[in-house]
Amino acid sequence: MHNKYQLAVLFMLAITVLAGVWLACWKSPDAGQVSGQPASRMEASYVGRQICAGCHAEQDRLWQGSHHDLAMQEANEGTVLGDFRGAEFKKDGTVSRFFRRDGHYFVRTDGPDGGLADFEIKYTFGFTPLQQYLVELPGGRLQALSIAWDSRPKEQGGQRWFHLYPNEKIDYKDELHWTKRSQNWNYMCAECHSTNLQKNYDSTSRIYRTTASEIDVACEACHGPGSDHVAWAGRKPGFERIDARTRGLTVLLNKQQRIQWTIDPASGNAHRSIPRSSDREIQVCARCHARRAQLAGDYRYGPLMDTHLPSLLQETLYHADGQIEGEVYEYGSFLQSKMHAAGVTCSDCHEPHSLKLRAPGNGVCLQCHSQDKYDTDKHHFHDTGSGGAQCVNCHMPARTYMVVDSRRDHSFRVPRPDLSVRLDTPNACTNCHADKPARWAADKVRQWYGHDPKGHQDYAETLHAARTRAKDAETRLIALLHDKDQPAIARATAVSELSQWLSGISLPALADAFGDADPQVRAAAVEALALLSPEQLWQLAHPLLRDPARAVRMLAASALAGISAEQMPTGERADFGRAIDEYLVSLRFNADEPAAQVNLGNFHAARGESAEAEQSYREALAIDPDWLPAYVNLADLYRQTNRDREGETLLREGLARQPKAGILHHSLGLLQVRQKHLPEALASLKQAMELAPDDARFSYVYAVALHGAGHTREAKAIVEASLKRAPGDPALNALRSQLAAEVHKR
Repeated sequence: MHNKYQLAVLFMLAITVLAGVWLACWKSPDAGQVSGQPASRMEASYVGRQICAGCHAEQDRLWQGSHHDLAMQEANEGTVLGDFRGAEFKKDGTVSRFFRRDGHYFVRTDGPDGGLADFEIKYTFGFTPLQQYLVELPGGRLQALSIAWDSRPKEQGGQRWFHLYPNEKIDYKDELHWTKRSQNWNYMCAECHSTNLQKNYDSTSRIYRTTASEIDVACEACHGPGSDHVAWAGRKPGFERIDARTRGLTVLLNKQQRIQWTIDPASGNAHRSIPRSSDREIQVCARCHARRAQLAGDYRYGPLMDTHLPSLLQETLYHADGQIEGEVYEYGSFLQSKMHAAGVTCSDCHEPHSLKLRAPGNGVCLQCHSQDKYDTDKHHFHDTGSGGAQCVNCHMPARTYMVVDSRRDHSFRVPRPDLSVRLDTPNACTNCHADKPARWAADKVRQWYGHDPKGHQDYAETLHAARTRAKDAETRLIALLHDKDQPAIARATAVSELSQWLSGISLPALADAFGDADPQVRAAAVEALALLSPEQLWQLAHPLLRDPARAVRMLAASALAGISAEQMPTGERADFGRAIDEYLVSLRFNADEPAAQVNLGNFHAARGESAEAEQSYREALAIDPDWLPAYVNLADLYRQTNRDREGETLLREGLARQPKAGILHHSLGLLQVRQKHLPEALASLKQAMELAPDDARFSYVYAVALHGAGHTREAKAIVEASLKRAPGDPALNALRSQLAAEVHKR
């Protein structure tokens, strides 16, 4: 779930979270029904797990009892783990009571209006280490209670009710309240805890009519609709039309067949017998084991970026060295690993049906790493059998989410306490030795190995420089972008960060990124240069209207929306039209998201369609009256259409709801500058800067306003203070030089 201060501003970066919520107005369609799918998907239909189990009994046996099997269940005596015998839980002045009535499960707690009411538990979600409970609200919405059951054994601290946000004071007005959008199953989690999920949101009535073939993550959630495979296997009428090479399967997950890993005695590491030629298996898993935005509802079983946009190594999601920080799951960290580069896939370590490790303890690592070289105190310098001798504790440090859910980093990095000393990144050593400083750990590692370790990942200092806006950040980021030995996700992050340093030095590097082999890099390039005029961007981005990855085509279409057909070559118009259509389908699919409505408004605004833009921004606010980008963009639309008075009213409405929103104070200050109300403008711009001191834009604009009002000394002080936080910020440095030059002239 989102931290309340980390909501995404743009739809393409608004990442669907896979924490613990499920179902809405649940309806199970007929096996052959694929509601909401395009015609191309109607060729194959969903047949259900029982049909699959008829031939694949062993795989079905392994799957039973797995996290996929128990992802969601109807609430009954066999599925509910929590204490519903009148147990009470107190938080923020509310006493919630869990009880049974007439064989059903209920909670009495504060509802959408803040009043206590009884709500029936419809479904359970998950089973270990916690179980959540789902309540149906009007409009086809299913909401996840923020009070969950700790299903761990009592000796581990479990068998209790607990709150998922124990350190936050939450009432019914808060965005993290269980009745709010951030706790809604239909769009937050549904896709990844069901089979053939169709969201079916009606934007006119704002009602969900969500359907799925099966309530849990069954066979066809990963393998795709199975009717053609069943026809092929049973030689049913029409099977002849099925390509025998695919056996009628929607996606072939057979790249591991006949693969062997052989350990090289010299290095102690294994080599794959055949180089990995496809990421298909990894991307199928990544659909739900990645932090990503869902762009489309017609999932295509394989190429992730046809329907989703994965997150990059963004601040608050990942530490500067790439270690997990936010709730990002496994894909983003695994892409950074030497294991991924060497050809490892998910099923090398995990049995894909039971989801269990291939071997217990260090055994799973010793499949590919020599026991004599690595499972010894000469390598790990800890007592055999101790926690420090376990591979995962050093190379896959864990972080706890949802209070009790420990998850491991999948970047398989060597511990780098030396980076912790310099950059304040976490390290595996002091995770265990919490009473010791990073310097102690760095000295120990240097003593053991004779040098500071250097792993596969080599971008911590670069991303740290970008985040702190260091003077050499631009140069470092360009070097990372050009370093093809580094993971593509890190290179794409460098592209994204370079958007803060658009100059004659960075622009050629960003232009090259449009032709990069990796779609994440190309997507990041489009977003990095989105502030260029459409005419300038056209020269770089128009080839991406034909990009193999649909997400890249959508981003290109969005960035080029302001180009009219008359401005482009005749031969490009069809590609542009198709990409625009794909983009609009994506926005309509996500019409329940205020961010998508804002992007739709931006699309119309770029095309001069003011009435349509205003309608979209207003719809965003109807969905979520606290969605800040809707206020900012609508106020800017009013500026463009000479309606600043309405813009001021709008911004003040937003500030009445969100008085600490720096961006609203900033927008109001700019409006007041246009109105020539300079004292009020300075007050608003100052408040924006004070509320968001790390946003260099706010400091820059406030300093410019001070200088324009004749307060040059104060402006210089603001610039100097801001440059201590962001020494490499181009705009602040340019303003410093300008102010110094003016003083010199005097």
